[in-house]
Amino acid sequence: MKRFGTLIAILFVALLATMMVPSVSAQRWDKKTIITFSGPVEIPGVHLKGWGVLPAGTYVFKILDSQSDRHIVQIFSQDEKTVYATILAIPNYRLKTTDKTVITFSERPVGQPEALRAWFYPGHQWGEEFVYPKDKAAELAKATKVPDLYTPAELPHEVEEPAKLADEPVIAVMRRAPIQAIQPTGEEAPLAQVITPPPAESEVAMATPARRAESEPVLPDTASPLALMALFGFLAMGGAMATRAVRTVIR
Repeated sequence: MKRFGTLIAILFVALLATMMVPSVSAQRWDKKTIITFSGPVEIPGVHLKGWGVLPAGTYVFKILDSQSDRHIVQIFSQDEKTVYATILAIPNYRLKTTDKTVITFSERPVGQPEALRAWFYPGHQWGEEFVYPKDKAAELAKATKVPDLYTPAELPHEVEEPAKLADEPVIAVMRRAPIQAIQPTGEEAPLAQVITPPPAESEVAMATPARRAESEPVLPDTASPLALMALFGFLAMGGAMATRAVRTVIR
């Protein structure tokens, strides 16, 4: 009886592992991050009316959609019940990772709020470089004396209802919106001057598994094969124990 009790316990642990692994993968993918701003911060994208500048406070950042050459980020209230903004971003690369969240800003004249520029998740070399409307990007580029990203796509600047921040038409436009760069002089700039492009497919294919996890900004699998492998392993162990128990009885 003890052997059969052990077998049941092993099967229960295996099933529990199967249920837990997909949930962990989903949390890693949306990169949920709690961020506290000590002062007001200007944000790009489509925002809830009156929230083009976030007051000092705590917010939650999440990735809503992820493609190879662009991402869509949403900013929530601390309790995650209100979406304040939906923002177009493009993957950007940094040479050195950190174990903490890094937020960068575009400097502004004294008395004006800092403008959100990029968000890097702990332990990741690829971050989110935010895309502004052309007029605002030109203003930021002139103030910081470095090129800035913009999209010429026509997107609403603000909406009255929170539900419209994730409307499919808005998201669809963001997914295909062209992204360009503008010089401090107001002239067009090569995109490569502002961001490091994602690696080519051939480079990703040659990368090691650990490197691919860092450098390949694509949608993850909905479930991990590790749980299935663990389940088969536990089942094999249980089968061996059950066979031994039967042989003992026969003897």
